[in-house]
Amino acid sequence: MTTTRRNALVWILLASGISILWGSAVGQTGNGWVDFRAVYYGTRCLIQHHNPYKVSELEAVYRSEGGERPSETIQARQAVTLFVNMPTTLLFTVPFALLPWGPAHVLWMTFTAGVLILAALLMWNLGARYAPNITLLLICFLMANCEEIFCTGNTAGIAVSLCVVAVWCFFEARFLWAGILCLAVSLAIKPHDAGLVWLYLLLAGAPYRKRALQTLLVTALLGVSAFLWLSHVAPHWRSDWQSNLSAISAPGGINEPGPSSLNGGSASTVVDLQAAISIFRDDPGFYNPISYLLCGALLLAGAVRALRSRFTLSNAWLALAAVTALTMLVTYHRPWDAKLLLLAIPACAMLWAEGGPARWPALLITTAGLVFTADIPLAILSILAKNLHIGTASIFGKMLTVLLIRPASLILLIVAIFYLWIYLSRAAEGDPLLSRK
Repeated sequence: MTTTRRNALVWILLASGISILWGSAVGQTGNGWVDFRAVYYGTRCLIQHHNPYKVSELEAVYRSEGGERPSETIQARQAVTLFVNMPTTLLFTVPFALLPWGPAHVLWMTFTAGVLILAALLMWNLGARYAPNITLLLICFLMANCEEIFCTGNTAGIAVSLCVVAVWCFFEARFLWAGILCLAVSLAIKPHDAGLVWLYLLLAGAPYRKRALQTLLVTALLGVSAFLWLSHVAPHWRSDWQSNLSAISAPGGINEPGPSSLNGGSASTVVDLQAAISIFRDDPGFYNPISYLLCGALLLAGAVRALRSRFTLSNAWLALAAVTALTMLVTYHRPWDAKLLLLAIPACAMLWAEGGPARWPALLITTAGLVFTADIPLAILSILAKNLHIGTASIFGKMLTVLLIRPASLILLIVAIFYLWIYLSRAAEGDPLLSRK
C-alpha cells in the first residue's frame, strides 16, 4: 500500500467515524434507529405469520416484544408501524430479524458502516486516478455527514452503498457476479435509489446491458419470492400497503413533499423537486406535473444521448453524475438517499484533471450538491430558518424559504443540468481522458 493510499484510508475512516459515533449516540435516544426498527419488527411480524402492512397486527407484535420505548414520540411510533418498505426488503432483513433486538441492530449498523466505507474507498480508488486530493476531500466531507443513516438505521445506507459497489465492479470488470448481486439487492430494497443507475447501464450498450439484464433477472427472482411469501401469509397485503403509502404521503404525513409535512423544516426533509415547487403552491396537481415534466425532459435527453453514442469511461462518469442528481429529484427521497452522489465524485475529479473551463464549475457545483444534502449543514439551516420565522405570503418569502429550508432540491437540479450539459456536448470520439482508466 502506497503512502497516498494509506493516508486516504486513514482520512476516510476518520471521517466515517464521526458519522458512526455521533449517529449511534443519537440512536440511543427514544426515537433512535426508527427506520431499522420498522424493517426489523415488520420482518418478525411476517415470520410470526402476521401481515406487516396491517397496522394493528404490526403494532401488536411491536408492543408484545417491547419495541416501544417510553420516550418514543407518536411520530416515531407511526414510522415503525405504518410499514411502507418494499416487500423484498423483508427477505434481506430475515437474518437480522431472527436475532434478538440487541445483536440484530448492532449487526445491522456494523454491516451498514462496512459497506458504506467500502463504497467510499472504491470511489476514491477510481477518482484518485484523476485528482486524488480533490476526490479525498469530497469523499471525506460526504462520509462525515452520514449521521442520519446511523441514528435511524435507514436501508438507504445499504442500498446506496451496494449500488456504488456494483458500478465499481462493472466498470473495473472485476467480481462481476458480486456486482450483479449487489445491484439486484439494491434494486430490491430501494428501486427508487438504484433504478436510474440500472437504466443507464441498460442503455450504455454491451457489456453493461448484459449486466443490467442479469441484475434484472436476480431482482425478479427476489421479487417473486417475496410476493409468494407475503401472499401466503397475508393475501390482502397489497391493499394494506397501498393504504399505508397513501396515509404516509397525505397532507401532514411524514413523507409528504409539501410544507405541511411533519419533517418539512428538519434536517431530514424531503429533497425531491416537488419539495421546492410545493413552497410556491402546495397542491400535488401543480407540483407533481411540473416535476415530472422537467425531470422527464432531462432524462429523455440523457437516454437518447446514451443510445446514440459509444460507451467511454469518461462519458459514463458524466452520465452517472447527472443520473444520481436526477434520481433524487424525480420522486420521494431524503438526504440519506443523496449519499448516492458518491457516484458524481469521479466525474468532478475527471473534469478537474482536464484543467478546462469546466474545472472550477464542476468542483463548486459538486461541492454544493454534497454540502446541501449533508446532515450537519442541513441541521444548521433548519435551526436558522426556525429562528428567522420567514413568512411565505410574498414571492420573496417563498424564494427565501426554498433557499433556507429546501435548498437541496434546487442544488440537485443544478448538478443534474450541469453534468447533463457536459455529457450532451461532448463527442464520443473527443474525450480527452479516454486513455485514463
